[in-house]
This record gives sequence, C-alpha cells and structure tokens, in this order.
Amino acid sequence: MEALTLPMLIALIAVALLFDFLNGLHDAANSIATVVATRVLRPQTAVAWAAFFNFIAFAVFGLHVAQTVGTGIVSASVVDASVIFGALSGAIVWNIVTWGLGIPSSSSHALIGGLTGAAVAKAGFAAVVYGGLSITAIGIVASPLLGFVLAQVLVVIVHWASRHSTPFAVDRSFRVLQLISAAMYSLGHGGNDAQKTMGIIAVLLFSQGLLGNEFHVPLWVVLSCQAAMALGTLLGGWRIVHTMGSRITHLKPIQGFCAETGGALTLYLATALGVPVSTTHTITGAIVGVGAAKRAAAVRWTVAQRIVIAWVLTLPAAALLGALAFKAVRLF
Repeated sequence: MEALTLPMLIALIAVALLFDFLNGLHDAANSIATVVATRVLRPQTAVAWAAFFNFIAFAVFGLHVAQTVGTGIVSASVVDASVIFGALSGAIVWNIVTWGLGIPSSSSHALIGGLTGAAVAKAGFAAVVYGGLSITAIGIVASPLLGFVLAQVLVVIVHWASRHSTPFAVDRSFRVLQLISAAMYSLGHGGNDAQKTMGIIAVLLFSQGLLGNEFHVPLWVVLSCQAAMALGTLLGGWRIVHTMGSRITHLKPIQGFCAETGGALTLYLATALGVPVSTTHTITGAIVGVGAAKRAAAVRWTVAQRIVIAWVLTLPAAALLGALAFKAVRLF
C-alpha cells in the first residue's frame, strides 16, 4: 500500500473535513427546517442552536457508525489515498450539484456511494463488504418509513393529550417544546452524520499504519469532524431549508415538534445500532408523516416525489463519480 507524504496526508484529511463542512451546510435544513418554517426561531438563531447540538453529539453517542463506515462498507485492505480521494470527490460533487438545485439528497449515501465506487474501480466487486452495504441499503428504506410512522403516532398522542386545551395554549406550549425537539434532532444529526467522515479519516490513517494493528477513531479526529459539521450548519443551507420547511407541507409548531421528535428517535436507534442512515431521508419521512396525518392532500406529493428520485439516484451517481475521480487521480 502506498505511503503518503505528510503534506499529502494532511491534504486528504482537509478534503475529508471539507466534505464534513459541506455535509453540515447541505444538511442544515434537516435540523432547522421545521423550527424555521413554524417561526419558532429566526433562521440565524436556529442554525446557531443546531450547530451547538451538532458539536456536542460526540459526548452522547458511541462511535458505532464510524466503525461501520471505516471497515464495514468496503474492505479496509483496499483503501488507500486514491480510494479516499475518489470517495470524497464523488460525494462532494454530488452534494454541490444537489445543493445548487435545492434538492435534499443524502450526504451520507453520497459518501458511501463514492467510497464503494472508488473501491470497486480499484479492486472490483470483491472489495465490497456486502453485509455492511446491505445494512445501509435497508436504512435507505427503513429510516424514512420509521420517521413517517413515529411522527404520525406522535401526532395522535399529542392531539389526544391537548384535546381540552385552546388552540392558543397548544401553539404557545409547542413553540417551547419545539426548541427541545430541534435540539434532539440536531444531536442525532451530529451523532450519526459526523461519524461517517470520522470513519473515512480513521481508515485512511489505518491504511498508512498510523493507528497500530487495531482500527479505532482518535479523539482529535472526532473533535475535528464535529467542529467541521457544526461550522457548516452554522452557515446554513437556505435553499434546502425552503424545500424541507415549506414546500413539502405547511407546518404548525405542534406538527414541527412531532416531525423532529419522530426523526430524532429514528436517528438515536440507528446510531446505537451502528447503521449509517440519512438524516435527510429521516426528517423528510417524518415531515410527510405529519402532513399526511392531517390529510393526504396536505402533502405536496410532487415535491416529495422529486426528493425520492434524488434518493434513488444518489448511491449510483456518487459511485460513478467516485470511480471516475479514482481513475483520474491514478493518471497523475
């Protein structure tokens, strides 16, 4: 396996942190779309709120997702600098394209697609760890469905609990509660999403013999990734906030609370199990769930359909871009 010079290693780690920054920028809407759409917080305050909880997530969750991404998607033995560069390039390009179009695609699956494509371009399909990739594929389907179901269940529960309250009292109460649910979701976002880049950096260090004989994630990698994601979230992604917060369905604070809480519970479960799910998929499923709980016509299904198409395209598109980037870097 090729040994990297220190400047090249630092440059690759910087590219990985750039991806994490863009992940926070791209997925800021996942954490704050509902709290902005319901006018509980101003956009600038909302992103600061989300960024804080993004950063402290490392203190709450283990590193199971980082372990899955680092060793459970492709074989660690085929990973080298070119594969990492291909994976990050494919994911970054796809993120920029979908961000520019205002489409909330999955940064997580873009990274996994890019990594898979680059590894296959190097060593063929034998490089793929099909067990880990299968878990990720299940997460593509399960996370939005679980978010959808939990959000609908929560809508039923909170409406029943509030049946004797006036609309004004309900709105006032859930404006406060939505601050808590937004924090919960941001915590889950930081806990699941930042770990994917941790896994990428850690497997790069492992491939260079810098972690010894046992794969692990150093603390400085954890802190760097959490900080990069928090900074990206702080700068926000307003195109996608508009799509997520208002174009899918109209939200009130009580519905925003249900969507964020349902999404957060889904993320906590996935992170505990080490499954790298998409925060975009999860919150979209939850938002559609609260919209459909009112009536099916309350959901703008054409917008939801456009988002689903982006989901389906993300893994293969990022894989193709990752493979092309790998081939390109090998020419130099």
